[in-house]
Formats: sequence, C-alpha cells, structure tokens
Amino acid sequence: MRGMLQFTMDLFEGLGSTPAPAAAPPRRPRKKAPAPPAPVPVVADAPSSIGPVDPRPAVPLADTLTLANFTHPQATREVVLGSARVAYEFKRGQRKTIGFLVGAEGLSVRAPRWVTLRDVDAAVREKADWILRKLAETQQRNARVEATRIAWEDGAEFPFLGELVVIRLDPKHGFASVGGTLDPAVEGGGPRTLRLAVAQNAAPSQIRDAAQAWLMRQARKLFIERLDHFAPLLGVSWQKLSLSNAATRWGSASADGSIRLNWRLIHFRLPVIDYVVAHELAHLRVMDHSHRFWETVESVVPDYGVLRQQLKDEAVPRWG
Repeated sequence: MRGMLQFTMDLFEGLGSTPAPAAAPPRRPRKKAPAPPAPVPVVADAPSSIGPVDPRPAVPLADTLTLANFTHPQATREVVLGSARVAYEFKRGQRKTIGFLVGAEGLSVRAPRWVTLRDVDAAVREKADWILRKLAETQQRNARVEATRIAWEDGAEFPFLGELVVIRLDPKHGFASVGGTLDPAVEGGGPRTLRLAVAQNAAPSQIRDAAQAWLMRQARKLFIERLDHFAPLLGVSWQKLSLSNAATRWGSASADGSIRLNWRLIHFRLPVIDYVVAHELAHLRVMDHSHRFWETVESVVPDYGVLRQQLKDEAVPRWG
C-alpha cells in the first residue's frame, strides 16, 4: 500500500486557493431571543435565497459607484464588507464548522446544514479583514498573471530560468531534430534568442507548441540533475520523474519514490527550482508538513523561506 500514499505541493505557492482557519458555528440555543437589527455592513440575500425581503437598500445608491466588487461566478449570497461588495458561493454539507476558501474565482463559504443564514452572515462579517485581504491579493496576482500572457508570434518573450528569452522563427536553421536552440548569452545582458524551427507564417498554436516542447525537454533534463543532486544529501532515493501540466500544483511525491514536477517551474531561477525539488524529496522522508519536515528541507536549502515566498509572489507566464 506504500505506493498509494502521496503528498502534493499546491501552486500556493502561485495559483492555488487560500483556506481560512475554520470558524466554529455557534452552538444552537435552546430558545432564541429576538435579534436586534443587524449593524452595517448589511447582508443582502441573493434572489435564490429563502427568507423575507428587506425593503431597505443594502447600500445607499451613491455608494454603489465606489464599492469594489468581488463576485464568484457561482455566487448565491452577497455581503458588503467595508468598501467592498462580496458575492460568494455558499453551500451546505456534512461538516461541523463554517469554512472559508478564497481561490482564483473568489470567496466560497461552507457551513453545516443546521446553521442559520443569519449565523453564516455573522461569521462572514467576523472574517471580513481576512476575506478582503485575500481577495485583494488574489486579484493582484491574477492581474500580474494576465499581464504576462504571451502573444505567440515572432518576437514573443518569456522567462527561462529567470532570464528573459525572445523567440525567433527560423525554419531554415538545421535543428529540426530538436525543434529549437538557445543562442549564447549576449554581451550587455540583453535577452537571449530562442530559435524555433517554425515557419514565419505559422499559427500561434504551432509556435506555442514548439516553444513548450523545447521548454519541457529542458525542464526534464534539469529536474533530473537536481533530483540526483539533492536525493543523496537527504538520504532518499527517487524512482521516477513525471512532468506535470497541472494548473494548481507545483509538484507531488509518492511513498514509492515517484516524483511529479510542473514543467512551468523552468520559468523560475534555479534556486527556486531547487527549493521545489528539495521540498518533494523531503516528503520521501516525512509525508506531512510538520516541523520535522521543514527542518529536513532547511538542511539542504537553508533559505527555503525566502525562495518559497518568491514562488508565491512571482507571476508565471500565462500560456493561452
């Protein structure tokens, strides 16, 4: 059964979701006294909600022109927190606490079946500072990612091992067997040129696929080198490397020695890649994120905290 155990490393670490510490729902009182009028911010039921309709507007009309908006595509409830309108996805389930999750799409709230909507609204207001901070961070991260969207044409640019490279379509070059080649570094620190054996009139998808194939070859070669470097230092043995194309995960490690690494890591500087490699190999010794696990990572990557933050903060080029 050892081969069935697996530990994953999310793209939190870049593109993943941020859960909040679960909020315990209030204990059901035996007899509920009438509640006083709810203070601002006012919670407005979505059309699908059940309950009496408050004829008063949730927010003065003039204020709606200045409110920031965070809307989940599957939103069923809405609340105004400070200067922001938050429309969130709400679901009930078999759980004991009220849970909050901020992801790329927005805020999701989960609650036990017996908790009242009034109590859910109160819990959302209680977490307002955390919710607004995480929504703003996610919005900023998405904006950075969108700004890195690559236009697949001659002259397109993207980072390779932390340094900018520029694509040149060069169908007459003699490297058809490998699809492309990276020119030597230029004096003065300008971007290096990646020459691809693609026709000048190639479709964007053809250019993208050729660039991705070249990057994946470089990624596999480098990842194997770094796995072989760190495994002896950690006293572990890895058995198999698979390249991942996951949208929300940088890597994973299984107890049988199988390692999966996202090929997009090749965009980052080598020290950041080394942190992820060491992170996954450390799981072959400690299959959790306990203090002992982080001590294991630190033994081979002393500045892992700084590198981990860089992995979270730096925008990965958007392939699309």
